[in-house]
Amino acid sequence: MSGNEFQYIKEAFDSNWIAPLGPNVDEFEKEIAHYMGVNGAVALSSGTAAIHLALSLLNIGKGDKVFCSSLTFVASANPILYQGAEPVFIDSEPETWNMSPRALERAFLDASSEGVMPKAVVVVNLYGQSAKMDEIMALCQAYGVPIIEDAAESLGAFYKGRASGTFGQFGIYSFNGNKIITTSGGGMLVSDQNHFIQKARFLAAQARDKAIFYQHSELGYNYRLSNILAGIGRAQLPFLKDRVAARRKVFSRYYEQLSHLPGLEFMPEPDYMQSTRWLTAFTIDESQLGISSEILLQALNSENIEARPVWKPLHLQPLFIKNQYYAHSDRENVCEQLFMTGICLPSGSNLSEEEQERVIHCIHNAIEIKGLTLYG
Repeated sequence: MSGNEFQYIKEAFDSNWIAPLGPNVDEFEKEIAHYMGVNGAVALSSGTAAIHLALSLLNIGKGDKVFCSSLTFVASANPILYQGAEPVFIDSEPETWNMSPRALERAFLDASSEGVMPKAVVVVNLYGQSAKMDEIMALCQAYGVPIIEDAAESLGAFYKGRASGTFGQFGIYSFNGNKIITTSGGGMLVSDQNHFIQKARFLAAQARDKAIFYQHSELGYNYRLSNILAGIGRAQLPFLKDRVAARRKVFSRYYEQLSHLPGLEFMPEPDYMQSTRWLTAFTIDESQLGISSEILLQALNSENIEARPVWKPLHLQPLFIKNQYYAHSDRENVCEQLFMTGICLPSGSNLSEEEQERVIHCIHNAIEIKGLTLYG
């Protein structure tokens, strides 16, 4: 917490604005839109709700196809199912770990030859880093398919000087408890198209018609963010740059202490991007490091250090096992390899140097136990 949250919470209580509307909601939307450089924003109960609304606004329904990143949390794809549509999963590429333009192009070529184009592409910015938006936007524009940019993990990141989440017809952010700024639970839908923003606000408040009585002509949702939680977000937003700097500093410490190890490769960051390093992640080549990612995870967890594999690709999940998937190439299945070899380390903005040194020491110790000489 920033320390200023209670000021906004008190204002909400004192003014009796407790419902999912009020001054904090209005101001939080304006502040996010200004910070990100977009025309409008709608404060919602979650990032998942934001994706769902974006799909609904694009009139995606039963039988439609939506291309979606495979290496991501299930919340990126579940809303596609809410609409009765079919997700088609796209592999990652090695330079950003995000959606592969090469795989996306093959998916478009197949869709075009079959005469069944996707209604949208959901591009996920993984672990605080943008995808290759120039290439992806060029493909989507060529085929006339809108982009929903899932920037749930990349609030505060930049791609060629432009804020992550502002490239597609819609961008979505998450303020879940584990995100770089939090409202406890919440999300935001952003867009440069004002008619989409107005319609999203309408749908998120149960699609109530303008009438003295309760009248509903369209299907709506209970997706608006509470005025109290929006106040927490307002107190957090001014510290976003500080949080990004703190996470990047955490990454730098890990890099300085671990990057010399043979077979250990950190998630890359192209020089035209600025990642938030929301999570510090690396992969392990067991043949070089002498230890598998599974054994290293066990060693960390045995010391009460919460480390996890990278996301299990969605096309491998039982829920989506029958869905179509496009690999990066015939010889490269990038997201599956990342899942098999990747580890995410504790990376919180408030992680102390002492805590981080304990993580680093545990990694060194686990490798030494396996008989590897660390320093040649």
